[in-house]
Amino acid sequence: MLDDIVARAERPVAIGVDSRTRGFDASAVLEALARLRVNPNLRVELIYATAEENVLLSRYTATRRRHPLALHGSIKEGIEEEILLTAPLRAAADLVIDTSDMPPPELRQFVESRFSPWQDSSGQGLTVALMSFAFPAGLPREADIVFDARFLRNPHYDPQLAPKTGLDADVAAYVAHDADYKPFLHQIHSMLQLVLPRFVQEGKKYATIAIGCTGGRHRSVTLVEALAKKLSAPDGMGRYQGSGQWPIMIMHRELARQGLSAWRWARKPAETPQPDGL
Repeated sequence: MLDDIVARAERPVAIGVDSRTRGFDASAVLEALARLRVNPNLRVELIYATAEENVLLSRYTATRRRHPLALHGSIKEGIEEEILLTAPLRAAADLVIDTSDMPPPELRQFVESRFSPWQDSSGQGLTVALMSFAFPAGLPREADIVFDARFLRNPHYDPQLAPKTGLDADVAAYVAHDADYKPFLHQIHSMLQLVLPRFVQEGKKYATIAIGCTGGRHRSVTLVEALAKKLSAPDGMGRYQGSGQWPIMIMHRELARQGLSAWRWARKPAETPQPDGL
């Protein structure tokens, strides 16, 4: 089926597949993708969209829809069954998108921006997502590398800074005043200069780098903002060829949950035509 759709397509297409698809079989989907990827004129990417279980339960409850895999059981059981059925697709995905904190307009903006037909056409690019988060709220499931910033001085204990965030200059200055801040930031930057090019060599198209602290409002936000500036600089990835055009995204998870911030580009995708794609 996928082969036929792509053969007839006159422009890049996106195909949605889930457990409701007739005859759904994760292994069959992966086999079809493998056949398509043999064609050097196609750029084929597998995107897996997910959300936290409590969010999925809330969405089904709000829409009053029955889960397709829970005809005789609970919605929770249907969700668990679907996660199990689609696990091979998640494991093979080029990108996993956690939509838990993304309202529909923001999700649409993200997808349209990331998969616009005007982006790097070399096929060797990497989209880097930098995320701040709070450890008590759980690790970001999409993270490839996680750093812990909880050892840095905490603005939370300053009454004037506590209500603010790492997006405020005085909070960022407070965190940066810690003697270990600059060495830590330098070490993270140096590690990414080593690791990210190797991700590209392994065929990885997306990398999510997460930095956490206790509340996800001050230290981790400050570090993500500073790291984004370093990576976005002309020599931010050293001499690695092509890295100067890698798109870099910023996402402050806890601030987004509080309605204080949304994802944004630190460096937008290059505007060059894409080859045929799926």
